[in-house]
Amino acid sequence: MREIYYLFKRNMLLYIRDYVSVFFSVLSMLIVLALMVVFLGNMNSENVVDALAAFGGVRDTAADERNASYLIQMWTLAGILEVNAVTITLTVMGTMVQDEAKNRLASFYMAPVRRIKIVLGYILSAWIVGTGMCLLTLVLGEIYMALCGHPLLGAVDCLKLSGMIVFNTVVYASLSYLLALFVHSESAWSSMMTIVGTLVGFVGAIYLPMSMLPESVGNVLKCLPVLHGAAMMRSVCTADAITETFAGLPEMAGSMFREQMGVRVLMGDQEVSVEFQFLIMGIYAITAIIVSAWISRGRKLKDR
Repeated sequence: MREIYYLFKRNMLLYIRDYVSVFFSVLSMLIVLALMVVFLGNMNSENVVDALAAFGGVRDTAADERNASYLIQMWTLAGILEVNAVTITLTVMGTMVQDEAKNRLASFYMAPVRRIKIVLGYILSAWIVGTGMCLLTLVLGEIYMALCGHPLLGAVDCLKLSGMIVFNTVVYASLSYLLALFVHSESAWSSMMTIVGTLVGFVGAIYLPMSMLPESVGNVLKCLPVLHGAAMMRSVCTADAITETFAGLPEMAGSMFREQMGVRVLMGDQEVSVEFQFLIMGIYAITAIIVSAWISRGRKLKDR
């Protein structure tokens, strides 16, 4: 455990001391937050108001617009948390790519330290930083909601969401390490981050709701952890907002919204439970750690 701690501490300090990297991590987080709230938020809010009006009956248009705005902003916040869980852990894992590019990683492999400890040292640093940044995003998001006059999440929901953030970041930290094993230069890693950062919004049905994706594409996304991670956080963020927005309408209205916007995921006719989503993502993380340790061990033998 002592070796893991020293490796973790070293990787954390390397990231924190790189002020430019930390600055751009925070800046990119704020840019994504602003763009998604301003552009996607307005578009989706209008769609929800139109859907409410389509059900007919006497509606309070002002209340519908206010509730729809709150609902979509909370839905967007959950998506941003998922995007950051992926991109921030990738940024921190760049330390490992730098180590390989500068031949420091080979020295670690030759040291009398088990490969799994080296793996965990990198993963823990990415996990802690990713978790911290996502929690900061949640705080900023809640401040924004308060400034807009929207209600804040309750203490229980905040605890649930924090637990989901912790779990999501450890999953993506594990996958980031596995991905980093196949990248051998800093320029290649930078290009990889750009590609992944662009794709994650689509893979998690964040930039485009599930209802706008072809069924075949949706079926593929259901096999990936990003969609399930986003869905579990949406279920917490939007629970009260959906109840308020669709109050007085048939239960089907809220159910359709959850399905079309990826708040709940269906496999066949069966809704995927949060527990099963945790299981799917846990399998991804454990598999990534085991495979990473095996590949790292093989690289040491090859160097010999």
